[in-house]
Amino acid sequence: MFDKILIANRGEIAARIARSCKALGVATVGIHSDADEGAFHTRQVDASYRVGPAAVRESYMNVEAILAAAKASGARAVHPGYGLLSEKSHFAQAVLDAGLVWIGPPISALEKVGDKMRARHTAIAAGVSPVPGADAPVSTVEEALAVLAVIGYPALVKAVGGGGGIGMQIVRDEAQLERAMKSCSDRAAQAFGDARVYIERYVERPRHIEVQIFGDTHGQVVALGERECSLQRRHQKIVEESPAPAFAGADGAKKRAEILDAAVRIGRAVGYVGAGTCEFIWDAARGEFYFLEVNCRIQVEHPVTEMVTGLDLVAMQLKVASGEPLPPAFLDATPRGHAIEARLYAEDPAKGFIPKPGDVNELVWPTAEHLRIDAGVDAPGKVTPYYDPMIAKIIAWGETRAEAIARLDAALAATQIAPLTTNQRFLRDVLVSEAFTAGAYDTTFAEQFAKRK
Repeated sequence: MFDKILIANRGEIAARIARSCKALGVATVGIHSDADEGAFHTRQVDASYRVGPAAVRESYMNVEAILAAAKASGARAVHPGYGLLSEKSHFAQAVLDAGLVWIGPPISALEKVGDKMRARHTAIAAGVSPVPGADAPVSTVEEALAVLAVIGYPALVKAVGGGGGIGMQIVRDEAQLERAMKSCSDRAAQAFGDARVYIERYVERPRHIEVQIFGDTHGQVVALGERECSLQRRHQKIVEESPAPAFAGADGAKKRAEILDAAVRIGRAVGYVGAGTCEFIWDAARGEFYFLEVNCRIQVEHPVTEMVTGLDLVAMQLKVASGEPLPPAFLDATPRGHAIEARLYAEDPAKGFIPKPGDVNELVWPTAEHLRIDAGVDAPGKVTPYYDPMIAKIIAWGETRAEAIARLDAALAATQIAPLTTNQRFLRDVLVSEAFTAGAYDTTFAEQFAKRK
């Protein structure tokens, strides 16, 4: 095991990684931009190093500055968290070239599935069907039209090199195509440094299902259950739960087994190591699921899986990166009960979920059994305009889904935060809505629900 690691991230995930490291007796080094000096995550680590000004590209994606911090601090390994540089093979290579250990999948796996195009090819080779669409980036309207002639409308224009729904555009006819491609390309270039886009079928009213996989350096890859992440706004998740309500029907167990098997096959095909997530679209109308992508990192919603399995995924990331094999607790994990997570954001659901950064003067978290808070902000503090406006993740567990929902609603009711505008009330309204409590929702539900409020 490492004696000291650098956490190349910020906010709640940096704080959460530091928590597991502390339990393992591993010293932690953090990083921060000028905008994050003194921020919550910098006080959860043993030391934090400045890596640049507020702009992400000049700080949290500044490879040279991050590696300089690792060298100056004496860190032996780098944990990238999620987002930012976490799935960038050039960063992983730079970490290795610096003589440090990369706490993540091998570069060969990153290259096979970190890019959405190569991920499609990998899935097909593993016998798993991706969403119908382009098998190569499209750079011109003419190339896009050739794909659309096969898959039809509506379609999605997506970034090849990124995730999180960033840049994604729905196209319902040819008149929308050119603008959608340019918008997606520009946003992708800004967010990921990769302007390439591709096109795939837009599945109307889909369910978003993802499978937590974990691999070690000894060739073992397991699936630790699935999560449903269909409650989204702007193609980004705000509520996640496990097990997936989408598989509650008569043939649910069969479909669950199929999707877990598909995820493991993809993981084995690329020699996956560490924590990863295989994402799928469930098309209820056709009774089929399609592979979307692999997130080669710890996922934002990993606490949901931890709550139903009792496992510490971050701790195991460090152990696997140290060469340890997956223990029986991982190989034989059986999820129990139901867990649900809500992401508390500084945003205004009534105005299209626009971010509402600002000061945090008052912040009180609930305390109760079977409840977990993964926070990235405290009081006094602030949500800056430079980064994602997530304040915290609130996760509840119950023997049943109804019990988990009730506990999460109670936790949200007991949360006190001021003077920020947040989605707190919206989350509570969603949780007690008829469609959600019945498990009859899809990726279109949240935004439609907000419009009706």
